[in-house]
Amino acid sequence: MIPVTDIAQFIRLSEDGFPESNVFFPTEDIWEASYPVDFSEIYGQKMLRRACEIAVSGMHNLLMIGPPGSGKTMTARRIPTILPDLTREEKLELSQIYSICDLLDEKRIIRSERPFRTPHHTSTPQSIAGGGKYPRPGEISLAHHGILFLDELPEFSPRTLEVLREPLEEKQIHISRLDANITYPADFILVASMNSCPCGYFPDRSRCSCSPNAIHHYVNRISQALLDRIDLCVETQEISWNEMQNRELSESSAEIRRRVERTHAIQQKRYCDESYRYNSQISGSDLEVYCALDEESHKRMAEKYEEYRLSARTYSKILKIARTIADMEESPVIRWRHLEEAFLYRSPNKKYWRC
Repeated sequence: MIPVTDIAQFIRLSEDGFPESNVFFPTEDIWEASYPVDFSEIYGQKMLRRACEIAVSGMHNLLMIGPPGSGKTMTARRIPTILPDLTREEKLELSQIYSICDLLDEKRIIRSERPFRTPHHTSTPQSIAGGGKYPRPGEISLAHHGILFLDELPEFSPRTLEVLREPLEEKQIHISRLDANITYPADFILVASMNSCPCGYFPDRSRCSCSPNAIHHYVNRISQALLDRIDLCVETQEISWNEMQNRELSESSAEIRRRVERTHAIQQKRYCDESYRYNSQISGSDLEVYCALDEESHKRMAEKYEEYRLSARTYSKILKIARTIADMEESPVIRWRHLEEAFLYRSPNKKYWRC
């Protein structure tokens, strides 16, 4: 089935040999996104909610670390609901990918919702990247314009995680076969979750009996190369009784999405002459242009850089996150408070991996 928007397009398609029975005119309800979940269903977790908003505001990758039952998966499933609606062009592009994989609903063949793909940790590299005798899109392409959620990240095989490196950088995946070379789009936000140790309760030693070696082995299943491509790292906490009862403080997805749309608009205006659109994509050569620091902030960051022995890549991540936080406040200048908050989202990384 081929969607058309006007009679002129219908005529052109017919002239190209497409049967009229395979062409349809989408109605307005086909284009509307509808999600069965909402951010208002998440209680407490103030820092986690904030990290999610920062992530989608700048299109940053996110890692959640915390004990079982602290809401990691529940939160991840609601992240698509705070992203702006897909444009018409994005809906058509996404629908083409899903059509190739026979994943479109016959009654609603235009994909309007942001994808949320959650492959199991036993997934093969091919199922993630795509391939086969006749190459088909994998999970990273099915997550295009949406979220790829990897739950229990350390349980994935190193070979499977390795295939993420190219698409996380290039926003597409190249599949080579003897008789074909195919490129599929793969522009997604990576959201991952993990426990802090095999049992999940470290550093609470009243419940965690994992040895230091077991903890070290567990967290180091994730390579530094992949960690370098994750922008924000946040610890989740178990929900208290009072937080469970204080439901009126939970903002809805619609409220958060309005702020995200405003922040996206700021970035699209700023980068109108660039090849990228979001803060997470700022090239290294442009960091000094778009993430310039005042004298005080520059001095303080120099001290942090030496104190924590930051890598150049980590430093650039902090700058990009701070740029997003500043945009969320509609501040044209990155202030020290923006950098300080950005640094907080790198701290768990340093705590668990000490690198």
